[in-house]
Amino acid sequence: MMRVEIKRLTDTAVLPVRGSAQAAGYDLCADVSGPLVLAPGTGAKVPTGLSVALPEGYFGGVYARSGLATKRGLRPANCTGIIDSDYRGPLLVPLYNDSDVVQTIQPGERIAQLIIQPYLAVEFEEVTELDATVRGEGGFGSTGV
Repeated sequence: MMRVEIKRLTDTAVLPVRGSAQAAGYDLCADVSGPLVLAPGTGAKVPTGLSVALPEGYFGGVYARSGLATKRGLRPANCTGIIDSDYRGPLLVPLYNDSDVVQTIQPGERIAQLIIQPYLAVEFEEVTELDATVRGEGGFGSTGV
């Protein structure tokens, strides 16, 4: 199991935990002093009270919690957040209210999930032509019925 260093920035910050033994995501919780009200169609950068040191070659993906998104219309405003391995600042979740009713985030509430993922560093090589494939330039919906 990989070790990831994490730092609490406040006394009230909740360390990320998985909801089950096989869950890929670790729940991130709101570190707010009181209820945070989000009107319909608005968002806020919700602090977690945490910072992390991710290993080189990995990033942290901040994803929606499916229950929060489907039941209450709350999701990360950027859909998927990216935490780079060289970032050491506070983890914030830009939460957006897609619903048509006011939503309230409570202190300590689970607001997103963090998944640590590897990535490939690449070097782009500019060319004048790309190799041909059966699909070619077929885009959106080109392989469907």
